[in-house]
Amino acid sequence: MTWFDWVNSLFMIVLCIATIYPFLHMLSVSFSTGSVRMDTFHLIPPEMTWANYKKVLSNDFMMSGFTNTLIRTVLGTALSVLFTIFTAYPLAKRYFPHRTFWTSLIVFTMFFSGGLIPNYLLVKGLGLMNTTWALVLPGLISTFSMIIARNYFMSLPETLEESAKIDGANEIVILFRIIIPISMPIIATLILWSAVGHWNAWFDSMIYMTDSHKHVLQVVMRRIVLEGTQDMLDVNKLSDDPNQVVNPDTIKAATVMVSVIPIILFYPFLQKYFVKGVLVGSLKG
Repeated sequence: MTWFDWVNSLFMIVLCIATIYPFLHMLSVSFSTGSVRMDTFHLIPPEMTWANYKKVLSNDFMMSGFTNTLIRTVLGTALSVLFTIFTAYPLAKRYFPHRTFWTSLIVFTMFFSGGLIPNYLLVKGLGLMNTTWALVLPGLISTFSMIIARNYFMSLPETLEESAKIDGANEIVILFRIIIPISMPIIATLILWSAVGHWNAWFDSMIYMTDSHKHVLQVVMRRIVLEGTQDMLDVNKLSDDPNQVVNPDTIKAATVMVSVIPIILFYPFLQKYFVKGVLVGSLKG
């Protein structure tokens, strides 16, 4: 090994430790008893307990937030991927009229937007307040994701489409029966990006949702962890065990883990497609 390999390996080890340790520390605090505080560094709980998770998962705000986030993620991801493909596929065709103009117009939205107040007035004017559509429709298509998908479709051989047309297939049949089945790398990439984005989003919910029971999980977590809103979980009460006190720090740690673990478990299923989809989609065009 050269000196560069040693330095690179050491850097990666330090980076992995710096990335994994906070997660393991938070996981340890979430399983700890009420005597453990967030500023005490350890990887193994002194006394392990499930009381924190029981209190978090039995709370109405957490359950409603989890349900709202799950609905938003599934619905938003499905529609986002579908409409991104519907936009990217025509723009990938060289014979599409004024393709450069439409692509430039869409890219323009990456640098300029209407602003927060016009977006709020638009959502309110459409009657989308306190609905899931307010969280899904405004950001239905990501320009960056659309460009990556367009470049991927441009990398596919045109002979596939030509042979299908000879057999009598129209554009819809070609897209759903030929293009999409061989485009799983880019589709998996779009699903991952969209799902992670919807799962972690909180600002739009805080603006468009006035009913606390319609907030997504990240807003509930923010109110508990950052704002210290203890009444949402009533952490001043004892747990089911009279000898077991649940303190705010362990509750916050359990809240963070409940909001993080589901999306982490989702990633391995799409990992094998992710790198290929990004690589191919970023080179062509």
